[in-house]
Amino acid sequence: MEEGFSLKDSTIGIFGLGLMGGSIALGLKGHCHTLIGFDSHLPTLELALSKKIIDHAESVPPLLLGEGQGVRELPQVDLLILATPVQSIINIIQHLPSLMPNACIVLDLGSTKQNIAQAMSTLPERFDPIGGHPICGKEKLGLENADPNLYQTAPFVITPLERTTQRAKSAVKQVILTIGAHLIEMTAEEHDCILASTSHLPFLLSSALAHSTPQEFGSLIGPGFRSASRLAGTPSHMMMDILQSNRQNVLRSLLVFRESLDRIESAIENEDTPTLATLLDESRHSYENLLHPNR
Repeated sequence: MEEGFSLKDSTIGIFGLGLMGGSIALGLKGHCHTLIGFDSHLPTLELALSKKIIDHAESVPPLLLGEGQGVRELPQVDLLILATPVQSIINIIQHLPSLMPNACIVLDLGSTKQNIAQAMSTLPERFDPIGGHPICGKEKLGLENADPNLYQTAPFVITPLERTTQRAKSAVKQVILTIGAHLIEMTAEEHDCILASTSHLPFLLSSALAHSTPQEFGSLIGPGFRSASRLAGTPSHMMMDILQSNRQNVLRSLLVFRESLDRIESAIENEDTPTLATLLDESRHSYENLLHPNR
């Protein structure tokens, strides 16, 4: 499998035609030979075909429900992109050996990487696996909200396994370039540690803020509250796999945040204005450095 990979001559399969899978299909449309969509939801497949987002559709409901019985072999693809929730990705990987007799590259888009990498490491040698996670998205999910520009300028993390070949890396780099994202390479462990603070913790803070604000205050909600609580609009089922698979890192991030909040609370309670001002100034500098590190 070390020969070169040509995106324009390849058949790409996308498992899961929701927001992420549908958007990557739109971004790749016209840049590869054939696009095949795999999904458990027949109306989604019909919509994808009617809008010419994909060239062919394959319904695979038993597999995406975590069952392996009665699923026929899948069409041959050169690159298979897994764009479903984390546990579903793992279920698919576990069944791939019986579903795909031919060699192919396997790229996942899961929001946590270590458990998926472990599952990928058990695949037979004919598979060439590589982990991935585009850092983008919307609160509104589903194919109807897919956007060919969703990945434009977004970081796209790849987490290669030890067995990942240069061919697989080349294939993924071509995909990332085509959809307009920019590549960042790191280990699965590094990814999960970082994303616990930059993605998973913000979701929990947003949820806590929305949950703790009285409903009768809604008439006085401004842009600050809207931006701070935006992630609370994400359906819980999209986050449960993430929080469970990255549990320890999330707990560590919560502990660090709680310590920071405790210092702010203590300064307010003790009417310690100098300390409070110092803490808020430090937070402002941290914010500026995080968003503009090269300034």
